[in-house]
Amino acid sequence: MTDLSTDALFSVRGKVVLVTGGSRGIGEMIAAGFLANGAKVYISSRKADVCDATAARLAATYDGECISIPADLSALDGIDALAAKLSARESTLDVLVNNAGVSWGATIDDFPENGWDKVMDTNVKGVFFLTQRLLPLLEAGASAVDPSRVINIGSIDGIRTPAFDTVSYGPSKAAVHAMTSQLASKLVKRNILVNAIAPGPYPTWMLSTGVGTGGDVEGTDWDAIGKTMPRGRVGTPEDIAGLAIFLASRAGAFTVGAVITSDGGLVVS
Repeated sequence: MTDLSTDALFSVRGKVVLVTGGSRGIGEMIAAGFLANGAKVYISSRKADVCDATAARLAATYDGECISIPADLSALDGIDALAAKLSARESTLDVLVNNAGVSWGATIDDFPENGWDKVMDTNVKGVFFLTQRLLPLLEAGASAVDPSRVINIGSIDGIRTPAFDTVSYGPSKAAVHAMTSQLASKLVKRNILVNAIAPGPYPTWMLSTGVGTGGDVEGTDWDAIGKTMPRGRVGTPEDIAGLAIFLASRAGAFTVGAVITSDGGLVVS
Protein backbone atom coordinates (compact mmCIF):
# COMPACT_ATOMS: atom_id res chain seq x y z
CA MET A 1 0.00 0.00 0.00
CA THR A 2 1.28 3.47 -0.88
CA ASP A 3 2.11 5.53 2.19
CA LEU A 4 1.62 9.24 1.52
CA SER A 5 1.95 10.40 5.12
CA THR A 6 4.42 13.17 5.84
CA ASP A 7 6.34 10.76 8.07
CA ALA A 8 6.91 8.39 5.16
CA LEU A 9 7.53 11.08 2.56
CA PHE A 10 9.95 13.30 4.45
CA SER A 11 11.65 11.11 7.04
CA VAL A 12 15.44 11.26 7.25
CA ARG A 13 15.60 9.47 10.59
CA GLY A 14 18.64 7.23 10.94
CA LYS A 15 20.39 8.57 7.85
CA VAL A 16 24.11 9.35 7.98
CA VAL A 17 24.76 12.86 6.66
CA LEU A 18 27.92 14.89 5.97
CA VAL A 19 27.57 18.67 5.66
CA THR A 20 30.71 20.49 4.57
CA GLY A 21 31.03 24.09 5.67
CA GLY A 22 28.69 23.05 8.46
CA SER A 23 30.06 25.23 11.24
CA ARG A 24 28.08 28.36 10.34
CA GLY A 25 25.63 29.91 7.91
CA ILE A 26 23.61 27.80 5.49
CA GLY A 27 25.65 24.69 6.32
CA GLU A 28 24.82 24.97 9.99
CA MET A 29 21.13 25.52 9.17
CA ILE A 30 21.05 22.37 7.05
CA ALA A 31 22.95 20.33 9.66
CA ALA A 32 20.49 21.49 12.33
CA GLY A 33 17.54 20.45 10.16
CA PHE A 34 18.84 16.93 9.71
CA LEU A 35 19.69 16.62 13.41
CA ALA A 36 16.24 17.84 14.45
CA ASN A 37 14.76 15.04 12.36
CA GLY A 38 16.78 12.14 13.69
CA ALA A 39 19.76 11.92 11.34
CA LYS A 40 23.35 11.36 12.43
CA VAL A 41 25.29 14.36 11.17
CA TYR A 42 28.96 15.00 10.51
CA ILE A 43 30.06 18.58 9.89
CA SER A 44 33.33 19.79 8.44
CA SER A 45 34.96 23.20 8.17
CA ARG A 46 38.44 24.59 7.92
CA LYS A 47 38.74 26.01 11.46
CA ALA A 48 38.87 23.11 13.91
CA ASP A 49 37.89 25.04 17.04
CA VAL A 50 34.82 26.57 15.40
CA CYS A 51 33.79 23.25 13.86
CA ASP A 52 34.14 21.43 17.19
CA ALA A 53 32.17 24.10 19.04
CA THR A 54 29.32 24.10 16.51
CA ALA A 55 29.08 20.30 16.57
CA ALA A 56 28.88 20.28 20.36
CA ARG A 57 26.25 23.03 20.40
CA LEU A 58 24.09 21.39 17.74
CA ALA A 59 24.29 17.99 19.45
CA ALA A 60 23.16 19.53 22.73
CA THR A 61 20.43 21.66 21.16
CA TYR A 62 18.82 18.84 19.19
CA ASP A 63 19.76 15.94 21.47
CA GLY A 64 21.39 14.18 18.55
CA GLU A 65 24.73 12.92 17.31
CA CYS A 66 26.78 15.63 15.57
CA ILE A 67 30.45 14.89 14.94
CA SER A 68 33.11 17.38 13.88
CA ILE A 69 35.73 16.46 11.26
CA PRO A 70 37.66 19.65 10.43
CA ALA A 71 39.28 19.78 6.99
CA ASP A 72 40.51 22.20 4.34
CA LEU A 73 38.61 21.11 1.23
CA SER A 74 40.46 23.40 -1.18
CA ALA A 75 43.28 20.85 -1.46
CA LEU A 76 43.36 17.10 -2.12
CA ASP A 77 45.25 16.43 1.11
CA GLY A 78 42.37 17.85 3.13
CA ILE A 79 39.76 16.05 1.01
CA ASP A 80 41.55 12.72 1.40
CA ALA A 81 41.92 13.24 5.16
CA LEU A 82 38.19 13.92 5.55
CA ALA A 83 37.26 10.89 3.43
CA ALA A 84 39.61 8.66 5.42
CA LYS A 85 38.32 9.84 8.80
CA LEU A 86 34.70 9.39 7.76
CA SER A 87 35.41 5.96 6.27
CA ALA A 88 37.03 4.89 9.55
CA ARG A 89 33.79 5.70 11.39
CA GLU A 90 31.09 4.76 8.87
CA SER A 91 30.56 1.99 6.32
CA THR A 92 27.91 3.96 4.43
CA LEU A 93 26.99 7.59 3.75
CA ASP A 94 23.37 8.40 2.90
CA VAL A 95 23.62 12.13 2.21
CA LEU A 96 26.53 14.35 1.19
CA VAL A 97 25.84 18.10 1.31
CA ASN A 98 28.62 19.93 -0.53
CA ASN A 99 28.17 23.33 1.08
CA ALA A 100 31.73 24.51 1.81
CA GLY A 101 32.44 27.61 -0.21
CA VAL A 102 34.35 30.87 -0.23
CA SER A 103 34.17 34.19 -2.03
CA TRP A 104 36.61 36.99 -2.83
CA GLY A 105 35.76 40.64 -3.28
CA ALA A 106 37.69 42.79 -5.78
CA THR A 107 36.97 44.73 -8.95
CA ILE A 108 37.72 43.30 -12.39
CA ASP A 109 40.74 45.60 -12.71
CA ASP A 110 42.25 44.54 -9.39
CA PHE A 111 41.14 40.92 -9.08
CA PRO A 112 44.16 38.77 -8.07
CA GLU A 113 45.09 35.31 -9.27
CA ASN A 114 45.17 33.93 -5.73
CA GLY A 115 41.59 35.13 -5.20
CA TRP A 116 40.51 33.36 -8.36
CA ASP A 117 42.32 30.14 -7.45
CA LYS A 118 41.08 30.06 -3.86
CA VAL A 119 37.45 30.34 -4.94
CA MET A 120 37.71 27.81 -7.77
CA ASP A 121 39.70 25.32 -5.70
CA THR A 122 37.18 25.32 -2.85
CA ASN A 123 33.90 25.83 -4.68
CA VAL A 124 34.49 23.65 -7.74
CA LYS A 125 37.48 21.33 -7.38
CA GLY A 126 36.65 20.58 -3.75
CA VAL A 127 33.06 19.62 -4.56
CA PHE A 128 34.08 17.25 -7.35
CA PHE A 129 36.94 15.48 -5.60
CA LEU A 130 35.18 15.07 -2.27
CA THR A 131 32.21 13.53 -4.08
CA GLN A 132 34.61 11.29 -6.01
CA ARG A 133 36.44 10.16 -2.87
CA LEU A 134 33.17 9.40 -1.07
CA LEU A 135 31.56 7.38 -3.87
CA PRO A 136 32.38 4.04 -2.17
CA LEU A 137 30.51 5.11 0.98
CA LEU A 138 27.63 6.60 -1.02
CA GLU A 139 27.24 3.42 -3.07
CA ALA A 140 27.62 1.02 -0.17
CA GLY A 141 24.22 1.71 1.38
CA ALA A 142 22.35 2.84 -1.72
CA SER A 143 19.57 0.93 -3.46
CA ALA A 144 17.03 1.52 -6.20
CA VAL A 145 14.36 1.90 -3.53
CA ASP A 146 16.41 4.21 -1.31
CA PRO A 147 19.21 5.92 -3.26
CA SER A 148 21.91 7.92 -1.56
CA ARG A 149 21.95 11.66 -2.25
CA VAL A 150 24.44 14.39 -3.10
CA ILE A 151 23.20 17.94 -2.59
CA ASN A 152 25.48 20.63 -4.01
CA ILE A 153 25.01 24.16 -2.71
CA GLY A 154 25.30 26.53 -5.64
CA SER A 155 24.02 30.11 -5.69
CA ILE A 156 21.71 32.39 -7.60
CA ASP A 157 24.94 34.24 -8.45
CA GLY A 158 25.63 31.29 -10.75
CA ILE A 159 22.35 32.03 -12.56
CA ARG A 160 22.25 35.83 -12.69
CA THR A 161 24.82 38.62 -12.50
CA PRO A 162 25.93 39.08 -8.87
CA ALA A 163 25.21 42.33 -7.06
CA PHE A 164 28.73 42.51 -5.62
CA ASP A 165 32.27 42.61 -7.08
CA THR A 166 33.01 38.93 -6.59
CA VAL A 167 34.33 38.13 -10.05
CA SER A 168 35.15 34.45 -9.53
CA TYR A 169 32.21 33.52 -7.26
CA GLY A 170 29.45 33.52 -9.88
CA PRO A 171 31.45 31.47 -12.39
CA SER A 172 32.36 28.99 -9.65
CA LYS A 173 28.71 28.47 -8.74
CA ALA A 174 27.67 28.22 -12.39
CA ALA A 175 30.29 25.47 -12.63
CA VAL A 176 28.73 23.73 -9.62
CA HIS A 177 25.34 23.80 -11.36
CA ALA A 178 26.82 22.35 -14.56
CA MET A 179 28.76 19.74 -12.58
CA THR A 180 25.54 18.76 -10.81
CA SER A 181 23.93 17.86 -14.13
CA GLN A 182 26.92 15.86 -15.31
CA LEU A 183 27.35 13.95 -12.05
CA ALA A 184 23.60 13.31 -11.90
CA SER A 185 23.54 11.76 -15.36
CA LYS A 186 26.32 9.32 -14.49
CA LEU A 187 25.57 8.51 -10.86
CA VAL A 188 21.81 7.94 -11.14
CA LYS A 189 22.62 4.52 -12.59
CA ARG A 190 24.61 3.79 -9.43
CA ASN A 191 21.67 4.72 -7.16
CA ILE A 192 23.16 8.09 -6.23
CA LEU A 193 20.93 11.09 -6.89
CA VAL A 194 22.66 14.44 -7.39
CA ASN A 195 20.85 17.78 -7.17
CA ALA A 196 21.75 21.37 -6.33
CA ILE A 197 20.22 24.19 -4.33
CA ALA A 198 20.89 27.77 -5.45
CA PRO A 199 20.32 29.98 -2.39
CA GLY A 200 19.68 33.69 -2.51
CA PRO A 201 19.89 36.05 0.48
CA TYR A 202 20.26 34.30 3.84
CA PRO A 203 21.53 35.80 7.13
CA THR A 204 25.08 34.50 6.82
CA TRP A 205 28.61 35.68 7.48
CA MET A 206 29.34 35.73 3.74
CA LEU A 207 26.39 37.97 2.90
CA SER A 208 27.13 40.25 5.84
CA THR A 209 30.54 40.96 4.32
CA GLY A 210 28.86 41.83 1.03
CA VAL A 211 26.35 44.28 2.55
CA GLY A 212 29.07 46.11 4.45
CA THR A 213 28.79 44.84 8.02
CA GLY A 214 32.07 42.94 7.78
CA GLY A 215 31.00 39.55 9.07
CA ASP A 216 28.88 40.84 11.95
CA VAL A 217 25.91 38.52 11.42
CA GLU A 218 24.12 39.53 14.61
CA GLY A 219 24.65 43.23 13.98
CA THR A 220 23.29 43.21 10.42
CA ASP A 221 19.80 44.62 9.89
CA TRP A 222 18.39 41.61 8.05
CA ASP A 223 14.85 42.99 8.22
CA ALA A 224 15.93 46.04 6.24
CA ILE A 225 17.70 43.87 3.67
CA GLY A 226 14.67 41.60 3.48
CA LYS A 227 12.35 44.47 2.68
CA THR A 228 14.19 44.94 -0.62
CA MET A 229 13.44 41.32 -1.64
CA PRO A 230 10.34 40.06 -3.52
CA ARG A 231 9.22 37.98 -0.51
CA GLY A 232 9.86 40.86 1.86
CA ARG A 233 12.41 38.94 3.93
CA VAL A 234 15.64 36.97 3.78
CA GLY A 235 15.74 33.19 4.01
CA THR A 236 15.33 31.26 7.25
CA PRO A 237 16.69 27.93 8.53
CA GLU A 238 13.28 26.36 7.82
CA ASP A 239 13.55 27.37 4.16
CA ILE A 240 16.95 25.87 3.42
CA ALA A 241 16.74 22.87 5.77
CA GLY A 242 13.29 21.99 4.47
CA LEU A 243 14.50 21.94 0.87
CA ALA A 244 17.55 19.83 1.74
CA ILE A 245 15.37 17.37 3.66
CA PHE A 246 13.00 17.12 0.70
CA LEU A 247 15.90 16.25 -1.61
CA ALA A 248 17.25 13.68 0.88
CA SER A 249 13.90 12.01 1.60
CA ARG A 250 11.47 9.71 -0.21
CA ALA A 251 9.67 12.82 -1.48
CA GLY A 252 12.72 13.75 -3.55
CA ALA A 253 13.57 10.30 -4.88
CA PHE A 254 12.51 11.10 -8.47
CA THR A 255 14.27 14.48 -8.62
CA VAL A 256 17.58 14.14 -10.46
CA GLY A 257 19.99 16.79 -11.72
CA ALA A 258 17.85 19.74 -10.68
CA VAL A 259 19.10 23.17 -9.63
CA ILE A 260 16.42 24.53 -7.30
CA THR A 261 16.49 28.18 -6.28
CA SER A 262 15.78 29.19 -2.69
CA ASP A 263 15.76 32.96 -3.08
CA GLY A 264 12.28 34.26 -2.35
CA GLY A 265 11.68 35.05 -6.01
CA LEU A 266 14.80 37.16 -6.61
CA VAL A 267 15.87 35.51 -9.87
CA VAL A 268 12.45 35.47 -11.50
CA SER A 269 11.76 39.05 -10.44
